[in-house]
Order: sequence, then structure tokens, then C-alpha cells
Amino acid sequence: MADRTTVAFVSLGCVKNLVDSEKILGQLAERGAVIAADPVDADVIVINTCGFLQAARSEAHKVIAEMLRYKRSGRCRRLVVVGCLVQRDGRALLDAFPEVDALVGVHRRDDVPDAILTPTTDTAPVARQSHRRSRARADRRRQADLYMGDYHPHVALDTARLRLTPHHYAYLRIGEGCDQKCTFCTIPAIRGPMRSKPPQAVLAEARELIADGAAELNIIGQDTTAYGKDIDYRPGLAGLLRQLDQLDGLRWIRLLYAYPTAFTDGMIEAIADCGKVVKYVDLPLQHINDRILKTMRRQVTRAQTEALLDKLRRRVPGVAIRTTLIAGFPGETEEEFDELLQFVRQMRFAAVGVFAYSQEPDTPAGRLKGQLPEEIRQQRVEAIMKTQQEIAFAQAAALKGQVLEVLVDEKAARGRYIARHAGQAPDVDAVTYVLSDRVRPGRFIQVRCEASEGYDLIARPVDDILPSRKTGKRKRT
Repeated sequence: MADRTTVAFVSLGCVKNLVDSEKILGQLAERGAVIAADPVDADVIVINTCGFLQAARSEAHKVIAEMLRYKRSGRCRRLVVVGCLVQRDGRALLDAFPEVDALVGVHRRDDVPDAILTPTTDTAPVARQSHRRSRARADRRRQADLYMGDYHPHVALDTARLRLTPHHYAYLRIGEGCDQKCTFCTIPAIRGPMRSKPPQAVLAEARELIADGAAELNIIGQDTTAYGKDIDYRPGLAGLLRQLDQLDGLRWIRLLYAYPTAFTDGMIEAIADCGKVVKYVDLPLQHINDRILKTMRRQVTRAQTEALLDKLRRRVPGVAIRTTLIAGFPGETEEEFDELLQFVRQMRFAAVGVFAYSQEPDTPAGRLKGQLPEEIRQQRVEAIMKTQQEIAFAQAAALKGQVLEVLVDEKAARGRYIARHAGQAPDVDAVTYVLSDRVRPGRFIQVRCEASEGYDLIARPVDDILPSRKTGKRKRT
């Protein structure tokens, strides 16, 4: 671009949104835009929103209002809102924020550079006026650019991204949308049905990420276990994992968002057999009571869930299983909640995420009778987290003295680095603090666990512990 437009970017929501943000940033860089670190220095501000839950929508509204202040008083002449919230609420966003210049839904992601750099409306800054009503009348005369539409039958590719993660790990999205019909979830309405990337496209993207420095790839999608069904790729997720396992330059492959309804024996065998696939599974269960599961339309029973967990642990010894649960689902009785709580205590998961049920009016669950008060929902969340905290603290303390391989992520403070072992996913799990001045981010090293701090581990590189010549005892350097 001749004028070298400067763009500030705010990315909200989950890692799937993060991948969209990275792709958009890559497209903007290719078009000649300059990415600004601070909105105060930007000609254009872009906000990639999440619209999954009410809390996410509230956060997005808060950020939009904050960024509009830069437009009213600073250099910014254009504000563009993109992503899930746009796809969900559409033009209603303009009622709340008439000064927004463009809306881009998730299915028009690749049009974001046009919405930013080649607007169709008059985007000249509104002249500063002393009277607020004059400014409001001028704003109402403008028409926002709208880039909306239904899902595309083929999922967009995520190559040529400007990555926001550290260079040594990346998220690899293998599909878009979801065919699950969970009654509490808005994702199918926002993102559309399941569309898998062709395996050759996934492998090409993986090679690109590896060439860019990624030694760890985290496999994501709305439902990773459904991979390949829509494109008649019969090997499915298991076959894809085995192909990824053959790529040179890759050390860790981590499976996230694996739904229990389609978790096959072949997938378990692939996790067990593939040397680069870490023994870690993110398995959102949501609940365990059969009546609640049926009302959620999870298409699985307690017995089937327990059989799957048992099979995973027998076939993949030491596997770290992370799950996500919903507390306070409509009509959940004290007995049904207690069943869930006892299940958490019994299964001793490596990590648990808990959400208070969010009533979404445009979902079947949102229209159910028996909506529980927010106070009860939060109490139940806290009860589960307290139970899991005791389990996680005990598991962390039990690792004292063990030698672990970790991937160093970043420097935390003088003499302390943040790292992760194979059972710790980025962003959502506990970490391992490495006490050393000699390690470097992006390196895999051997450490000995010396202690724990709550969920986190405290470790020291094995090379920093040397034997004493006189006594033969090991000492720290």
C-alpha cells in the first residue's frame, strides 16, 4: 500500500479464534499494512470477537467501547469488528455501536483485509465538533460495510499466518464447524456444520509451521474426533495423527477438543503407537449423569464414558486426561450434581475446567424450565474446583524427585523460566518453573522436579546438579 496503513489488532476468545487472527494478520502484512503494538498509533483498529457465551459477548462489548475512544480522540479513523460475535448478532451490533465502520462474519474471514484497507464507505474522520449531538448526527449518516454470509462448504486454509504464539509451538486447525447438536451450544449456529480440511492441506500447513520453528503442534477444531467424516477420509483422525507423526522436525503433537462420542479404538491405538503424539488428551465431558447427558444431547452415557476412560488409561499408561464440565445445567438436582462431584473425585483427572452454565436464549437449553439461580451455579463451580484442586495439588507434589522432559516457553523472572512437560498444554494448564539462568525458550531439556507450588512444579535442569568429587553427593551449581 502506498500509504502504509497502520493496524492495531485485538484478538479475543479461544485458540480457534487465535488462528483466525494469525491468518488475518498474515493477509494484512501481505497487503502492506503495518501492524501496530498500541492502538494509539493505529489508523485502523480490528477486534476479533468471541460470541459463544454471554460473558464473552460482554467482554467484546467492553473492548469495542474502549477502542471507540481511540477513534473519537486519536489517530484511528476506522474500527472493524470481526468474528463470532458478528456472525451471531450481525446488524444488532450497529445498534449498540453505530460508530463501527465494518462488520465481518466468521465465514467472510478472508475479506477482512478489504474491509480494512479498501472500504466502500466514506471513512473520513468526523470533524471534531464542540456539540456532541452534531457528532452523533454525522455518525448516523454513515453506512457501515457489512461482510456477512453463510458458511462456505470448504474450510478456509490457515497458511501464511503471522503467528501470535511463541515460535516453538503452534495451533494446527484440522477442521471447522461442528455436527454435534448439544442443546447448550451456539457453535454450530455460528460456525456451521463440520468441514474437514483435506489431509494433504493439513500436512502442508504442518510443514509450514515446522519450517517456521514450531516443534510442538496442538491439534484443534470444534470436534477433532469427527475429522474426515464429511470428506470420506476413512482413516479419520487416527490416520491423520499417524501421518503427522512421520514429519521431520516435529517433537510433540497434542490432541485437543476430542469429543467422547466418536473416540474410536483406532484413535487410542494411534496415541499409544505414535512417538511424537504426547500422552495427553483434552476430552470435554460436560457432565456424567445420564439424564443430564440426554438433555444435553451428548449422545453418550455414563457407562460408555467410564469405559472410554478405562480403555485410554489401560492402553496409554500415564496418559494425562483433561476435561471440561458444566455446573448448574437447567434442572440439575443436588443429587445429580453430587454424582458429578463424586465422579471428579473418583477419576482424578490431570486437569479440569469448569463453566457455570450460561443461559443462551437461542439454544434449546436456554428455553428449558428449571433454570438455576446464578448463585447456585457459581457455588457448584467452586465445589468442583475445590475438589479438583486437592487432586491436582497432590498429583503435583507426587512428582517431586522425578526427571521430566520439558519445553521451555519464556523467561518469568531472573533465574526462573516457564516450561511445560508433556502433560501440560499451553495457555490452559499448570506450568513447570525451571530454576536456571542457562536455559533458552524453545529448547527441550531434562529437569528434576524439586517441589510444587499449588498446581505448578518447581524444577532444575539435570545438568545443573553435579556430583561432588569428594563425597560423591550431588550438588547444585
